[in-house]
Amino acid sequence: MKQEHVEQIQNVIEAVKGKDINNIFFVACGGSMAALSLGDYFVTKDTDMPSFVYTSNEFIHRAPKALGENSLVILRSHSGTTPETVGAATYAREQGALTVAISMDVESPLCQESEYTVHYNYKDGSDAIDGEIGVYYTLLFQLLNQLTGEEKYLRGVEQLSKLGQLIESNQAKHKDVADEFGKKYKRDKVIYTMASGAYIHHAYSFTSCLLMEMLWINSNAIHSGEYFHGPFEVTDFDVPFLIVVGEGSSTPLDQRALNFVTKYSEKVEVVNVKEFDYSGVDEDLKEYFGTALAGPVLRLYADGLAEHTGHPLSVRRYMWKMEY
Repeated sequence: MKQEHVEQIQNVIEAVKGKDINNIFFVACGGSMAALSLGDYFVTKDTDMPSFVYTSNEFIHRAPKALGENSLVILRSHSGTTPETVGAATYAREQGALTVAISMDVESPLCQESEYTVHYNYKDGSDAIDGEIGVYYTLLFQLLNQLTGEEKYLRGVEQLSKLGQLIESNQAKHKDVADEFGKKYKRDKVIYTMASGAYIHHAYSFTSCLLMEMLWINSNAIHSGEYFHGPFEVTDFDVPFLIVVGEGSSTPLDQRALNFVTKYSEKVEVVNVKEFDYSGVDEDLKEYFGTALAGPVLRLYADGLAEHTGHPLSVRRYMWKMEY
């Protein structure tokens, strides 16, 4: 990892050590919120620290009473210019919270508004450890180590050096099936996604940011545990589902949903995280690395749809083109 990133992350950890932090807020919008939510999943699973996820504008308007000088607020915006998230940083600082901005641009309004910045490289040829996944997971592992004292998170930091190789090998493993997915579903107007645990955030991001925003395909991210409490009534032989079967404690929820949906739909596609390549990753760290690798793999499925529908992922009707 580049020294600048190492120092930025260490500065955050030292700041956390210097304050009596009693809760953590993860605040962002869209795909950035989904990415941060993975941190909330592991903080609440592995520690007794209260943790909350907010979309930026609601964070400001709801004004949570738990927010204060003993709060850590982690914010993210890819460009660092998302107005709602910049406003959330301002609000958090006004309440005395410790604020950390994650962005690709250290000069962005979000980074300028926050006390600490964690920067990542983007599409500049840098190794994956210096990209958005590598930098965030390094920060997350370091934070979890600080909160728990458990050495496995330091092993996680070390094994992140293999992240680039693992992303490459898992994308290669799914490249053809993702392209076939695009060919098979190129004319479908609705595609549902399903997942649970940490992976529900990937399902949400794929649904909201890739299918709906970029491909204009109607969708909904269904939690595997909630599938049987309403959503399963839309299941039929010609209704497509993309299901993420996760690596971790909620896998039985995904398997139960998969067992049912495959009985009644002929259009079920599965991304089985348990079958990923985890070369060089310790057994007790697979759940963490599975969530880090699922995003790059799922992106291929969107690329497949873009290729076979002739609809580039860069096309927008409203975003960045008008006032909203």
